[in-house]
Amino acid sequence: MNKHKITTKLIIGSLLLVSIPMMVPAETLSQILTAQTERTLLAQESQVRVDKISDQTNKLQDQYRAALKEIDGLQIYNKLLELQIENQARVKVDLEKSIVLVSVINRQIVPTMTKMIDSLDQFVQLDVPFLLDERSKRVDTLKEIMQREDVTIAEKFRKVTEAYQIENDYGKTIETYKDTLEVDGKTLELDFLRVGRVAFMYQSIDGKVSGVWSQKTNQWEDASDNRNEIKMGLSIAKKQVAPDLVIIPVDSAEVL
Repeated sequence: MNKHKITTKLIIGSLLLVSIPMMVPAETLSQILTAQTERTLLAQESQVRVDKISDQTNKLQDQYRAALKEIDGLQIYNKLLELQIENQARVKVDLEKSIVLVSVINRQIVPTMTKMIDSLDQFVQLDVPFLLDERSKRVDTLKEIMQREDVTIAEKFRKVTEAYQIENDYGKTIETYKDTLEVDGKTLELDFLRVGRVAFMYQSIDGKVSGVWSQKTNQWEDASDNRNEIKMGLSIAKKQVAPDLVIIPVDSAEVL
């Protein structure tokens, strides 16, 4: 009997507990659902803001890393620039010293070049008179260049040394060229033959007139006896025949 009462009470109690939610007013339930919805929306909005902040944070971190790399690169570049500036400073000092030295050299070399040109002029006048007009004109050109302000000292020096080199090469070469000369009162067109500086000869186009320059007498002398040898020398110089041994008249060395 007691057990039945107890069971009945439990069942009634359970029914009461189940029935309580059902007794909540509809208006209150709607408010609860609305509040829940609002909390959900707020949570979503909060998550969106968190995601944006996270993205911004990641971008700032990427920018920070990029800035660090750029700073490292700039530091390396600045070190290189510092080394370049140091080298340029040393070069500047060297250049300043060189400029001073060049000024000194220029003051010394100009008189030297002037003396060299005068010596060359005198040498041409006293030398065997081959290509006399050309060589004299070269000397005159050097004198003119020395007076020009628009020509550098280096270029003037180059021209002078070039003229000396040309004169030097004359002593090691053989050449022939045509020119006119007054012979026995007549102006003749002649073939001139120069063998270094040891022999200077001419021969008329028809081969009938031949002459040789004598440094001893400083004049032309008849060389009819050497007509054939001079003709052969001219042919060799013109590359009309192969080089061969030719006996030509030369001035004998003076006995001191």
